[in-house]
Amino acid sequence: MVNIQKAAVIGCGFVGSSSAFAMMKTGIFSELVLLDVNRAKAEGEAMDLAHSVPFSRPMKVYAGGYPDLSGCALIVITAGANQKPGETRLELVRKNVAILRSIVPEIVKYNREAILLVVSNPVDILTWAAQKLSGLPPKQVIGSGTVLDTARLKYLLGQHLRVDSRSVHAVVIGEHGDSELAVWSGANVSGVDLDHFCALCGQERHLEMMERIYRDVRDSAYEIIEKKGATYYGIAAAVARIAQCIVRDEHSVLPVSTNLQGLYGVDDLCMSVPTVVGRDGAEKALEIELDEKEREAFRRSAKTLGEVAGELGLS
Repeated sequence: MVNIQKAAVIGCGFVGSSSAFAMMKTGIFSELVLLDVNRAKAEGEAMDLAHSVPFSRPMKVYAGGYPDLSGCALIVITAGANQKPGETRLELVRKNVAILRSIVPEIVKYNREAILLVVSNPVDILTWAAQKLSGLPPKQVIGSGTVLDTARLKYLLGQHLRVDSRSVHAVVIGEHGDSELAVWSGANVSGVDLDHFCALCGQERHLEMMERIYRDVRDSAYEIIEKKGATYYGIAAAVARIAQCIVRDEHSVLPVSTNLQGLYGVDDLCMSVPTVVGRDGAEKALEIELDEKEREAFRRSAKTLGEVAGELGLS
Protein backbone atom coordinates (compact mmCIF):
# COMPACT_ATOMS: atom_id res chain seq x y z
CA MET A 1 0.00 0.00 0.00
CA VAL A 2 1.27 3.46 -0.93
CA ASN A 3 1.92 5.96 1.85
CA ILE A 4 1.26 9.37 0.32
CA GLN A 5 3.63 10.95 2.86
CA LYS A 6 6.58 8.71 1.99
CA ALA A 7 9.08 9.71 -0.67
CA ALA A 8 12.52 8.67 -1.87
CA VAL A 9 15.41 10.39 -3.59
CA ILE A 10 17.79 8.27 -5.67
CA GLY A 11 21.11 10.03 -6.08
CA CYS A 12 22.62 12.12 -3.29
CA GLY A 13 24.74 14.58 -5.20
CA PHE A 14 24.15 18.34 -5.13
CA VAL A 15 20.76 18.10 -6.84
CA GLY A 16 19.54 15.09 -4.88
CA SER A 17 20.54 16.37 -1.46
CA SER A 18 19.23 19.88 -2.19
CA SER A 19 15.95 18.42 -3.44
CA ALA A 20 15.64 16.29 -0.32
CA PHE A 21 16.16 19.37 1.83
CA ALA A 22 13.65 21.42 -0.16
CA MET A 23 11.04 18.67 0.09
CA MET A 24 11.66 18.26 3.80
CA LYS A 25 11.07 21.98 4.35
CA THR A 26 7.62 21.75 2.73
CA GLY A 27 6.47 19.67 5.71
CA ILE A 28 4.33 17.41 3.51
CA PHE A 29 6.29 14.19 4.10
CA SER A 30 6.56 12.04 7.21
CA GLU A 31 9.20 9.71 5.77
CA LEU A 32 12.06 10.29 3.35
CA VAL A 33 14.56 7.65 2.26
CA LEU A 34 17.81 8.46 0.45
CA LEU A 35 19.59 6.07 -1.90
CA ASP A 36 22.99 6.41 -3.52
CA VAL A 37 25.53 4.05 -5.07
CA ASN A 38 27.83 5.43 -2.36
CA ARG A 39 25.95 4.25 0.74
CA ALA A 40 28.13 6.33 3.07
CA LYS A 41 27.19 9.49 1.12
CA ALA A 42 23.49 8.70 1.53
CA GLU A 43 23.99 8.04 5.24
CA GLY A 44 25.84 11.33 5.72
CA GLU A 45 23.20 13.33 3.89
CA ALA A 46 20.41 11.60 5.86
CA MET A 47 22.14 12.40 9.17
CA ASP A 48 22.64 16.03 8.19
CA LEU A 49 19.01 16.38 7.07
CA ALA A 50 17.71 14.62 10.18
CA HIS A 51 19.49 17.15 12.38
CA SER A 52 17.37 19.92 10.85
CA VAL A 53 14.08 18.14 11.65
CA PRO A 54 13.67 20.04 14.97
CA PHE A 55 13.49 23.23 12.91
CA SER A 56 10.81 21.80 10.62
CA ARG A 57 8.16 19.15 11.28
CA PRO A 58 8.42 15.58 12.61
CA MET A 59 9.86 13.37 9.91
CA LYS A 60 11.85 10.16 9.53
CA VAL A 61 14.90 10.64 7.30
CA TYR A 62 17.23 7.74 6.61
CA ALA A 63 19.52 6.08 4.07
CA GLY A 64 18.22 2.86 2.57
CA GLY A 65 18.25 0.40 -0.30
CA TYR A 66 15.81 -0.45 -3.06
CA PRO A 67 13.56 -2.57 -0.78
CA ASP A 68 12.90 0.62 1.19
CA LEU A 69 11.14 2.07 -1.86
CA SER A 70 8.13 -0.07 -1.00
CA GLY A 71 5.24 2.16 -0.03
CA CYS A 72 6.69 5.36 -1.51
CA ALA A 73 4.19 7.59 -3.28
CA LEU A 74 6.94 9.60 -4.98
CA ILE A 75 10.38 8.51 -6.14
CA VAL A 76 12.70 11.28 -7.33
CA ILE A 77 15.54 10.22 -9.63
CA THR A 78 18.51 12.59 -9.60
CA ALA A 79 21.26 10.01 -10.12
CA GLY A 80 23.48 10.55 -13.11
CA ALA A 81 26.66 12.06 -14.45
CA ASN A 82 26.99 15.80 -13.90
CA GLN A 83 26.92 18.29 -16.72
CA LYS A 84 30.45 19.55 -17.28
CA PRO A 85 31.37 23.09 -18.34
CA GLY A 86 30.73 23.46 -22.06
CA GLU A 87 28.84 20.17 -22.25
CA THR A 88 25.25 20.21 -23.54
CA ARG A 89 22.51 18.31 -21.74
CA LEU A 90 22.05 16.04 -24.75
CA GLU A 91 25.70 14.99 -24.64
CA LEU A 92 24.97 13.41 -21.28
CA VAL A 93 22.35 11.07 -22.68
CA ARG A 94 24.23 7.82 -23.22
CA LYS A 95 25.98 7.92 -19.86
CA ASN A 96 22.79 8.58 -17.97
CA VAL A 97 20.59 6.14 -19.87
CA ALA A 98 23.08 3.45 -18.87
CA ILE A 99 22.65 4.50 -15.24
CA LEU A 100 18.86 4.36 -15.61
CA ARG A 101 19.11 0.81 -16.94
CA SER A 102 20.55 -0.23 -13.58
CA ILE A 103 18.15 1.82 -11.46
CA VAL A 104 14.68 1.50 -12.98
CA PRO A 105 14.36 -2.31 -12.91
CA GLU A 106 15.21 -2.22 -9.20
CA ILE A 107 12.59 0.45 -8.58
CA VAL A 108 9.73 -1.45 -10.20
CA LYS A 109 10.78 -4.68 -8.46
CA TYR A 110 9.69 -3.12 -5.18
CA ASN A 111 7.21 -0.43 -6.20
CA ARG A 112 5.01 -0.09 -9.30
CA GLU A 113 2.56 2.40 -7.82
CA ALA A 114 4.76 5.42 -7.11
CA ILE A 115 5.04 8.46 -9.33
CA LEU A 116 8.56 8.57 -10.79
CA LEU A 117 9.92 12.09 -11.07
CA VAL A 118 13.01 12.21 -13.27
CA VAL A 119 15.32 15.17 -12.68
CA SER A 120 18.62 13.93 -14.15
CA ASN A 121 19.64 15.47 -17.48
CA PRO A 122 18.90 15.37 -20.32
CA VAL A 123 15.57 15.17 -18.53
CA ASP A 124 13.21 14.75 -21.51
CA ILE A 125 15.10 11.82 -22.99
CA LEU A 126 15.64 10.24 -19.57
CA THR A 127 11.96 10.59 -18.69
CA TRP A 128 11.08 8.83 -21.93
CA ALA A 129 13.69 6.15 -21.26
CA ALA A 130 12.49 5.64 -17.67
CA GLN A 131 8.94 5.12 -18.89
CA LYS A 132 10.08 2.57 -21.46
CA LEU A 133 12.35 0.74 -18.99
CA SER A 134 9.71 0.67 -16.25
CA GLY A 135 6.71 -0.28 -18.33
CA LEU A 136 4.64 2.07 -16.17
CA PRO A 137 1.80 4.16 -17.63
CA PRO A 138 3.11 7.40 -19.20
CA LYS A 139 1.26 9.62 -16.72
CA GLN A 140 3.10 7.89 -13.85
CA VAL A 141 6.58 8.85 -15.13
CA ILE A 142 7.20 12.58 -15.41
CA GLY A 143 10.23 14.83 -15.71
CA SER A 144 10.98 18.13 -14.00
CA GLY A 145 11.03 19.51 -17.54
CA THR A 146 10.93 23.27 -17.98
CA VAL A 147 9.49 24.08 -14.55
CA LEU A 148 12.79 25.72 -13.60
CA ASP A 149 13.22 27.38 -17.02
CA THR A 150 9.76 28.89 -16.62
CA ALA A 151 10.68 30.20 -13.17
CA ARG A 152 13.81 31.75 -14.63
CA LEU A 153 11.73 33.41 -17.36
CA LYS A 154 9.26 34.82 -14.83
CA TYR A 155 12.07 36.08 -12.61
CA LEU A 156 13.92 37.83 -15.42
CA LEU A 157 10.74 39.35 -16.84
CA GLY A 158 9.80 40.56 -13.37
CA GLN A 159 13.20 42.15 -12.94
CA HIS A 160 13.00 43.87 -16.31
CA LEU A 161 9.42 45.09 -15.86
CA ARG A 162 9.91 45.94 -12.17
CA VAL A 163 6.97 43.83 -11.05
CA ASP A 164 6.59 40.87 -8.72
CA SER A 165 7.62 37.76 -10.70
CA ARG A 166 4.55 36.00 -9.28
CA SER A 167 2.40 38.42 -11.31
CA VAL A 168 4.17 37.34 -14.51
CA HIS A 169 2.45 34.54 -16.42
CA ALA A 170 4.67 33.02 -19.10
CA VAL A 171 5.92 29.55 -19.92
CA VAL A 172 8.90 27.80 -21.49
CA ILE A 173 8.06 24.61 -23.38
CA GLY A 174 9.78 21.96 -25.50
CA GLU A 175 13.16 20.52 -24.56
CA HIS A 176 14.73 21.43 -21.24
CA GLY A 177 17.80 22.54 -23.11
CA ASP A 178 19.12 24.40 -26.11
CA SER A 179 16.01 24.05 -28.29
CA GLU A 180 13.49 25.18 -25.68
CA LEU A 181 11.17 28.06 -26.52
CA ALA A 182 9.43 30.81 -24.60
CA VAL A 183 5.77 31.20 -25.50
CA TRP A 184 5.73 34.97 -25.88
CA SER A 185 2.36 34.98 -27.66
CA GLY A 186 0.59 33.98 -24.45
CA ALA A 187 2.69 35.93 -21.94
CA ASN A 188 0.94 38.43 -19.70
CA VAL A 189 1.25 40.32 -16.43
CA SER A 190 -1.82 39.57 -14.29
CA GLY A 191 -3.97 39.29 -17.40
CA VAL A 192 -2.48 42.26 -19.24
CA ASP A 193 -0.92 41.18 -22.54
CA LEU A 194 2.88 41.49 -22.33
CA ASP A 195 3.16 43.79 -25.36
CA HIS A 196 0.45 46.06 -24.00
CA PHE A 197 1.97 46.05 -20.51
CA CYS A 198 5.35 47.11 -21.93
CA ALA A 199 3.65 49.91 -23.86
CA LEU A 200 1.85 51.08 -20.71
CA CYS A 201 5.15 51.15 -18.84
CA GLY A 202 6.99 52.96 -21.60
CA GLN A 203 9.34 50.05 -22.22
CA GLU A 204 11.36 50.61 -25.37
CA ARG A 205 13.21 48.10 -27.59
CA HIS A 206 10.69 45.44 -26.57
CA LEU A 207 11.69 42.80 -29.13
CA GLU A 208 15.36 43.17 -28.26
CA MET A 209 14.48 42.67 -24.59
CA MET A 210 12.54 39.49 -25.34
CA GLU A 211 15.40 37.96 -27.27
CA ARG A 212 17.94 38.84 -24.57
CA ILE A 213 15.80 37.40 -21.80
CA TYR A 214 15.18 34.22 -23.79
CA ARG A 215 18.93 33.74 -24.29
CA ASP A 216 19.57 34.38 -20.60
CA VAL A 217 16.98 31.76 -19.63
CA ARG A 218 18.28 29.21 -22.11
CA ASP A 219 21.94 29.71 -21.22
CA SER A 220 21.68 30.40 -17.48
CA ALA A 221 22.62 26.85 -16.49
CA TYR A 222 25.82 27.07 -18.53
CA GLU A 223 26.73 30.35 -16.83
CA ILE A 224 26.03 29.01 -13.34
CA ILE A 225 27.99 25.83 -14.04
CA GLU A 226 30.89 27.90 -15.33
CA LYS A 227 30.88 30.04 -12.19
CA LYS A 228 30.17 27.50 -9.42
CA GLY A 229 30.35 24.04 -10.99
CA ALA A 230 26.70 22.98 -10.75
CA THR A 231 23.11 24.21 -10.43
CA TYR A 232 20.98 22.83 -7.63
CA TYR A 233 19.00 25.36 -5.58
CA GLY A 234 16.62 26.32 -8.38
CA ILE A 235 15.92 22.77 -9.46
CA ALA A 236 15.50 21.69 -5.83
CA ALA A 237 12.76 24.31 -5.42
CA ALA A 238 11.14 23.06 -8.64
CA VAL A 239 11.21 19.46 -7.38
CA ALA A 240 9.59 20.52 -4.09
CA ARG A 241 6.87 22.37 -5.99
CA ILE A 242 6.09 19.35 -8.18
CA ALA A 243 6.06 17.12 -5.09
CA GLN A 244 3.50 19.40 -3.43
CA CYS A 245 1.25 19.17 -6.49
CA ILE A 246 1.35 15.38 -6.33
CA VAL A 247 0.99 14.87 -2.58
CA ARG A 248 -1.72 17.50 -2.16
CA ASP A 249 -3.46 16.43 -5.38
CA GLU A 250 -3.51 20.08 -6.41
CA HIS A 251 -4.27 19.67 -10.13
CA SER A 252 -1.92 22.59 -10.71
CA VAL A 253 -0.67 23.36 -14.20
CA LEU A 254 3.11 23.01 -14.52
CA PRO A 255 5.34 22.57 -17.61
CA VAL A 256 6.58 19.11 -16.67
CA SER A 257 8.01 16.70 -19.21
CA THR A 258 5.47 14.08 -20.21
CA ASN A 259 4.74 11.74 -23.11
CA LEU A 260 2.77 13.86 -25.56
CA GLN A 261 1.05 10.94 -27.33
CA GLY A 262 -0.10 12.89 -30.36
CA LEU A 263 -0.30 16.41 -28.93
CA TYR A 264 1.29 19.17 -31.02
CA GLY A 265 1.76 16.55 -33.73
CA VAL A 266 4.30 14.73 -31.55
CA ASP A 267 3.82 11.06 -30.67
CA ASP A 268 5.62 8.89 -28.10
CA LEU A 269 8.13 11.51 -27.05
CA CYS A 270 8.54 13.32 -23.74
CA MET A 271 8.62 17.10 -23.88
CA SER A 272 7.52 19.89 -21.58
CA VAL A 273 4.10 21.45 -22.06
CA PRO A 274 1.63 22.89 -19.54
CA THR A 275 0.26 19.83 -17.74
CA VAL A 276 -2.27 19.26 -14.97
CA VAL A 277 -0.30 17.63 -12.14
CA GLY A 278 -1.92 15.79 -9.25
CA ARG A 279 -1.97 12.57 -7.28
CA ASP A 280 -1.89 10.48 -10.47
CA GLY A 281 1.09 12.34 -11.93
CA ALA A 282 0.72 13.95 -15.35
CA GLU A 283 -3.07 13.90 -15.42
CA LYS A 284 -3.59 15.91 -18.60
CA ALA A 285 -1.15 17.56 -21.00
CA LEU A 286 -2.59 20.72 -22.53
CA GLU A 287 -2.21 21.76 -26.16
CA ILE A 288 -2.03 25.52 -25.80
CA GLU A 289 -2.31 28.01 -28.63
CA LEU A 290 1.00 28.89 -30.30
CA ASP A 291 1.72 31.26 -33.14
CA GLU A 292 3.25 29.83 -36.28
CA LYS A 293 6.80 30.80 -35.35
CA GLU A 294 6.42 29.08 -31.98
CA ARG A 295 4.91 25.96 -33.56
CA GLU A 296 7.86 25.70 -35.91
CA ALA A 297 10.30 26.11 -33.02
CA PHE A 298 8.44 23.38 -31.10
CA ARG A 299 8.63 21.05 -34.11
CA ARG A 300 12.39 21.65 -34.34
CA SER A 301 12.74 20.91 -30.64
CA ALA A 302 10.78 17.67 -31.08
CA LYS A 303 12.94 16.69 -34.06
CA THR A 304 16.11 17.21 -32.00
CA LEU A 305 14.84 15.02 -29.16
CA GLY A 306 13.32 12.43 -31.49
CA GLU A 307 16.62 11.84 -33.24
CA VAL A 308 18.34 11.18 -29.91
CA ALA A 309 15.55 8.93 -28.65
CA GLY A 310 15.63 6.93 -31.89
CA GLU A 311 19.27 6.02 -31.31
CA LEU A 312 18.61 4.43 -27.92
CA GLY A 313 16.67 1.39 -29.15
CA LEU A 314 14.03 1.60 -26.40
CA SER A 315 10.87 2.11 -28.48
